[in-house]
Order: sequence, then structure tokens, then C-alpha cells
Amino acid sequence: MAAAAIKIGEEATAKRAFAWVIDWPGWCRAGKTAILAREAIVDIAPRYAEVAALAGLTPPSPADVGSLDRIESVPGDASTDFGVPHVITDLDRRPTAAAEADRLAGLVEAAWAYLDTVAAATPAELRKGPRGGGRDRDKMLEHIIEADHAYGREIGVRMAAGSLDDRAAVDTERAAVLAVLREPSDGTPLTGRKWPLRYAARRIAWHALDHAWEMQDRSDQ
Repeated sequence: MAAAAIKIGEEATAKRAFAWVIDWPGWCRAGKTAILAREAIVDIAPRYAEVAALAGLTPPSPADVGSLDRIESVPGDASTDFGVPHVITDLDRRPTAAAEADRLAGLVEAAWAYLDTVAAATPAELRKGPRGGGRDRDKMLEHIIEADHAYGREIGVRMAAGSLDDRAAVDTERAAVLAVLREPSDGTPLTGRKWPLRYAARRIAWHALDHAWEMQDRSDQ
């Protein structure tokens, strides 16, 4: 029997698209078109497998499966154009049982652990982009910490923000976020705000890994 194809979701505008593997938070890539975004998630699969391994999991391998099955496609918006997978989809609103919530939270935790490992091996100054842009390592890490603080508020976590100089606060806030993500959910927005559990997991993991992989690509890792 042939292996099942890898199930993916997409959001796209005329300028940019994101593709992600359903139920594997952080396995998400952007491209100028949906086709290029799909190619990018296949290309990043070996690196994502390293993340999943930190959570004790093995994701499907494009080399073994050989095909992608787009089971959800939604129009993007201005945030998509800016570079953020912003649209909450019907699949994000599925209920999440306790075991699956724990699995998704474990992958978010693994994304943070992977980021920390990459950052520790990354030089402070990174190669600039073709137009001379791009944050250096510490500026990027501060940006991630600030974004994670905002993400935490989206799911009801309200505590003092951490920083590179206050790693204890970063770890405390991450632990609180993971505690929320590990709770089963009926698929409605967490704490009555906007993000359902599955979207929160994929958004948080995407951001951590997107910058971890950027660090690798802009250094000698």
C-alpha cells in the first residue's frame, strides 16, 4: 500500500504564500508563490526532522512519501504580504484532545530548544542580505523574545517580559505558554481572545524556527 501523502495547508496572496504541514507546528515556509512555498517545506524537511527528534517524534519524510496533499487553502492578507502566516483556518479550530495538545506543546518546546542551540553556535554578526539588510544575532533574539511575549498575551499569559539579560523571565514565560498549550481544547479561541490552540502552536513554533534557520543560513552553520 502506498504511503499517505503529507497533508499541508496554504495561505496566499498575489505577492507571497505560506505552506505548512498540518499537525507539525513550525514546519512552515514562505515563497513568492504557493508552488515555491511547497518546495521550501520539502527542502527544510531534514532540518525540521531534527526539531521533531528533540520532542521524541519522527515527522513524515518527503523522500519516503513523495507527494504533498493540500487539504486546506485560504486567501492571505496584508500580514501574509508582510511575511507572517496570519490567517486562522478551519483546521486550526479543530478540537484538541489532551494527548494531542501535549504533543503539539512538545513540538513548540522543541522549536525553542532548537533555537537556543542554534543561537549558541551562531556568531554575533551575521552575513547581510543582498541589499545589506537583516538583524544580527542578538537583535534577532530580542525580537523573538518580544514576539513570544506578545504571543503569550494572545493566549492569556500575562507576566513580565524577559530579555537577553533576564533569561529566567524568558524561561518562566515559556513554561506558562506551554502549560496553556498542553490543556485540551474545544477549538475555540483561548481565553476568549482570537487564537485557537492549534494556530497558537503553529504560529509560535514557526517564528522560532524561521529565525533559527535564518541564523543558520546567514552564518557558517
